[in-house]
Formats: sequence, structure tokens, C-alpha cells
Amino acid sequence: MPSEKIARIVDARVKDPGAVAAAAARRVRAASSLGEHGRAMIIAADHPARGANGVGDDAHAMADRFELLDRLCVALERPGVTGVLATADILEDLLLLGVLDGKSVFGSMNRAGLAGSVFEIDDRFTGYDAETIAAMGFDGGKMLTRIALADPATPSVLQNSARAIDELNDRQLIAMVEPFMSVWQDGRIRNDLSTDAVVTSVTIASGLGRRTAYTWLKLPVVDGMERVLSASTLPALLLGGEVTDPDAAFASWGRALKQPTAQGLVVGRSLLYPSNGDVAGAVDKAVSLL
Repeated sequence: MPSEKIARIVDARVKDPGAVAAAAARRVRAASSLGEHGRAMIIAADHPARGANGVGDDAHAMADRFELLDRLCVALERPGVTGVLATADILEDLLLLGVLDGKSVFGSMNRAGLAGSVFEIDDRFTGYDAETIAAMGFDGGKMLTRIALADPATPSVLQNSARAIDELNDRQLIAMVEPFMSVWQDGRIRNDLSTDAVVTSVTIASGLGRRTAYTWLKLPVVDGMERVLSASTLPALLLGGEVTDPDAAFASWGRALKQPTAQGLVVGRSLLYPSNGDVAGAVDKAVSLL
């Protein structure tokens, strides 16, 4: 990230904090959450707030905020990219840089389930709330909803997610729910990515809230995606996760996108930090699947 852009952000934060709200007010909103190709291509960058900074062998890759912002700017400039998902600190930086015009913007809502913590499943809402998402003129909010049947904190997780879904639906904003069936294993939370487990997570998440008209799902791509995407009529966005075999990942995304409820991709680390370093190329390849 060029030093003059960083200086602009810091100067605004120090001398004119109101510049953030002003930038949000003058931002040109996206006409739709889906792009001209009728599918969403959303860049995710909310990992750092949960302490999940690692990419590949670099445990602190996403902790360099200057580099992360630089990579985000490159990705958001690519044709076909429709939006971004992040926490307030990152979205406000992007607003101050003026790169969110015409993009759909989603605020990350619950980040208290810090990676590796003993309280990881108790993922309380420490980020955006529906009121602020609406006030900022954003398009919706995302909530991670991990369901650990053996952990007594899980009912609170479900209740908090349902409350956020209600508040977003009441404001006609997209509630992007990212469910997992999760287990404690060797002192860490592990998400069960078997087909049956993902199907179960979909059926549970689909029933949360008193309204679901604006509820979307954010789902991992696993074996048996036809079954997964047949478990609900809610629109689904496919998450990328950390990719070790890019060719296999792109192929699996392409197959899953053929299902009728699949509405696009939400991908972060695998596009922002591709193994060959070519952010623009990785984003363009993902867009081509749409």
C-alpha cells in the first residue's frame, strides 16, 4: 500500500474522524448484490478480528494491514467483483480510500470466538450490529454460527444468530449465515466438513429467526454439494476457505455453482494470498466461474 494512501487514512482518523461517516454517506451503492453476470463475487477479509491471521506457512500474513489493504484494493478493482465482507476497521479504511463505490458491502458481526481459545464456540457479537449496518448504507451482515452439540454454549450461539437475523430482516438487509457443525478435538474447535454434517448445519441455520425473507447462507464446498444445496431454498454463497490445491478448488466451485440455489462466491485468503502471488489473476479466474 503506497505510503500516501496510508497517510491519508491515518490523517483522517486522527484529525477528522467524521470523514468515515461522510465517506459512507457519499458512497455510490450497488444496484444489486449480484453483478452484471447475475452472481455475487464477494471478497472476504474479516479473519484478522478473530485472530485468524495465517495463510499457508505464514502465521501472520493477514496481520500486515498495509499489505492486506493493498491486496483488497487490487481485488476490488477487478471486473466482476461485486462486493466485500469485513469488520468495521477494514471497511472504514476502504471507505476512506474511496474504493467501495458500486460494491455491495457486508459487515462482519460476531468475532468473539477467537481462534484457538477455550471459549471459541461462544462467538458473541462484538462487531457490527444491524442498526449500524443500516446507518452506514451497507447491504447486510454476516454471522458465523458454529453448532457444537456437546458444548453448552451452543444455545446462546443460536439465540444470538437468530436475534441478528431478525434485526437484519426487519431492516430488509441480507442476513448472511455461515453455519458449521463443530466438535472439540485436541483442545480446538474443528468444523465437520462431511456431507451429512454440512446438510445438518444447513437445515438448522435455515430455521433460525422469525423471518427468513432476507436470509442467505454462506456454505463450504464439500463432497456432495447437490445434497447440501438441496437442503434449503435459501440463496447460498459458496465460501472458499484456505486452498491447498487451487485447480481442484476452482473445479469444485464451478461444479457447485451449477446448483440453482448457489448465487456466487465469498472468498478471502485463497484470492488475496494466492500461492503464486498474483491477486488479480486469482480473482479473474474465480470471476470466470460465474
